Amino acid sequence: MNHPGIEIDLEKIETLAQLREDENYRFRRYLKGQNARKIDLLVHRLHEEVSAKIDCTACGNCCKHLSPCLTKHDLHNLSEALSVPPAEAVEKYTETIENELSLKHLPCAFLKENKCSIYTHRPETCASFPHLHKNDFISRSRQAIDNYSICPIVFNVLERLKTELHFI
Repeated sequence: MNHPGIEIDLEKIETLAQLREDENYRFRRYLKGQNARKIDLLVHRLHEEVSAKIDCTACGNCCKHLSPCLTKHDLHNLSEALSVPPAEAVEKYTETIENELSLKHLPCAFLKENKCSIYTHRPETCASFPHLHKNDFISRSRQAIDNYSICPIVFNVLERLKTELHFI
């Protein structure tokens, strides 16, 4: 379902992200001079508004482009979901990058028809994505800008935030 003012076309979002790369980094610098609490409140409200109109589970683009870091709890959940010992799950599905354990396949090995086949056992960082509900948005704005080309929710929230802050 389309919602006016909401962009969900992944190709268009990727193209716009490339065109707006400099603008987005200027916006990130601009945010650093703003009131952190005010920005968090705006981002939280915009996230609620936008995510209510986008079916995250119908997209799966994050699962095609991002490899989540895993905690010990995530490994336990993964081994439980797969009915294999944790060591086997680690060997088959993970890799260590910069001293952090991550899922190693892109797109994610658990992505089936744009849906997570281990949804109830997915890693915490996947469940929390795109992390716009968290506080300290300004300190995490680089992460949001990195995800701007991948996630329609992030794209639409940042575009609305620019408008509300009268950026540009």
